[in-house]
Amino acid sequence: QSQLVESGGGLVQPGGSLRLSCTDTSGFALDYYAIGWFRQAPGKEREALLCINSAERHTNYADSVQGRFSVSRDNAKNTIYLQMTSLRPEDTAVYYCASTWSTCSAYRNDFGSWGQGTQVTVSS
Repeated sequence: QSQLVESGGGLVQPGGSLRLSCTDTSGFALDYYAIGWFRQAPGKEREALLCINSAERHTNYADSVQGRFSVSRDNAKNTIYLQMTSLRPEDTAVYYCASTWSTCSAYRNDFGSWGQGTQVTVSS
């Protein structure tokens, strides 16, 4: 079972950019996993954002991030990235990555391993 950890969160002004990273700390190669990015704002349900499968095919599940967020992977670094641009205050949330042996999905229960999350705060 992979053990994921996210990094790269922080405080950013509206209109700014951040790149989040997701990697494995247990020695598992993430090459064959599909990796999903989710977020959860205070008082809200966890929301699926994007997913990238082992063939580097992307799926976007959230209209609110279309054209602003993108996902990529660097298998040599065993890392998956979430590039976020044109950030808005409503993007403030804890961001999670999760892995699955199966195909990409918008459903939390399809993912077997989750990171602890990284806080992203968009505020002036």
